[in-house]
Amino acid sequence: MSVVWGIAVDCRDAGRLAAFWREALGYVDAPVPEGFASREEWLVRWEVPPEEWNDSAYLVDPEGAGPSLSFLKVPEPKVVKNRLHIDIKAGGRDQPQDVRWPRVTETVQRLLRAGASVVEEYSVGGVPDHVTMADPEGNEFCVV
Repeated sequence: MSVVWGIAVDCRDAGRLAAFWREALGYVDAPVPEGFASREEWLVRWEVPPEEWNDSAYLVDPEGAGPSLSFLKVPEPKVVKNRLHIDIKAGGRDQPQDVRWPRVTETVQRLLRAGASVVEEYSVGGVPDHVTMADPEGNEFCVV
């Protein structure tokens, strides 16, 4: 039996990071919790102080296939390389290189415009393979 799971990302600016990953993955804002008319109503119910209302953000796959993403504000900055990262599978490893690599580079360009940066481009046997990027807060991910 599988379990429902999600990814939680510690960050400095939950709204900014959620906006980037919404664009990167085609995700949408999580729906308002059941039984509440708005997220604000839910926050009031759980007595979250108004000054903390922007300390988190939640995204979901609109098709319900991928894991949910939670962005949670923390006081400390990111200091070292992540041990777990997201692969954006834009190219299709089963596709010929002349089809796959343009898909990868197109996605890289789109994510650069959204606020990411390139960390490194990798080749295997002299053939471009994948690009490691960083989101606006420096969390690494790959475009393959």
